[in-house]
Amino acid sequence: MENKILGLHHITAIAADAQRNYDFYTKVLGQRMVKKTVNFDDPGTYHFYYGDEHGTPGTILTFFPWENIMPGRTGTGMATEITYAVPEGSLEAWKERLSRFNVSFSEITEHFGEPYLSFTDPDGLQINLMVPKTPDTRTPWQTAEVKADIATRGFHSATLSLKEIDATAGVLTDIFGYRLLAQEGNRYRFITDAVANAGVIDLLALPDGQRGHTGAGTNHHVAFRVANDAIQMEYREKILSKGLEITPKIDRDYFFSLYFREPGGVLFEIATDNPGFTVDEPLEQLGTGLKLPKQYEPVRGEIEKVLPVLK
Repeated sequence: MENKILGLHHITAIAADAQRNYDFYTKVLGQRMVKKTVNFDDPGTYHFYYGDEHGTPGTILTFFPWENIMPGRTGTGMATEITYAVPEGSLEAWKERLSRFNVSFSEITEHFGEPYLSFTDPDGLQINLMVPKTPDTRTPWQTAEVKADIATRGFHSATLSLKEIDATAGVLTDIFGYRLLAQEGNRYRFITDAVANAGVIDLLALPDGQRGHTGAGTNHHVAFRVANDAIQMEYREKILSKGLEITPKIDRDYFFSLYFREPGGVLFEIATDNPGFTVDEPLEQLGTGLKLPKQYEPVRGEIEKVLPVLK
């Protein structure tokens, strides 16, 4: 791989109930629970990772399910839509499935000639299922009810809502190597040619939009992918050279992370492929055990008493 940003790595959001979140993403949407761990800064809260069989970058949606946290407000300065790629002909089946679980949804519409179905999760987080013009050939995770003919392939895109897009667009093009593909009203689509999938970012210009407020049902940050931490540190220097503040490299056990807030207010992360999710669990057992950062292993008993029991 070249020294490029390889599209999306993961997206992290906030939920208010661990069991409800787990049930929705594994049972309704048919995602795999790839890793069950805890928040590095708040070990009394889970950190869930959902994705494909391997937890491949570009498929991973993660949650901090803070029990009983107040609802957030979607608005400018945050990612406001998460869009998955699904197979052609699957949207009607998804409408039937969502109806069966009493999930309300909008009628099928299009962005840039690609049809999609929009709905919200139990906390109000907006999820889109989109049929891309070029079929997504990634191998999906399947369940007894969500088979390959409808299953999500991983991310298609993320949408960022911004009062003004120029500075954010500059980060995407000048640092990350994206280019503007097209404009549709106040929606601007940026793509990278470095990867075939999970390489789209839409910027939504909302000059009169209300500022978003973090809470349940909102996105916490958007993580972009690099192959390894050597390339990651090259990007750290690029970001610093643009006058933006960025954290040192942080070990998140399954990847290394850098964080910075882009000029429009969205928290960006640059995350590595290495070492991956099988570093502490074999592939066939991913997500089955509670995995703790090593600093919390000595107090595992106390942490397990605080965390909600998943059924």
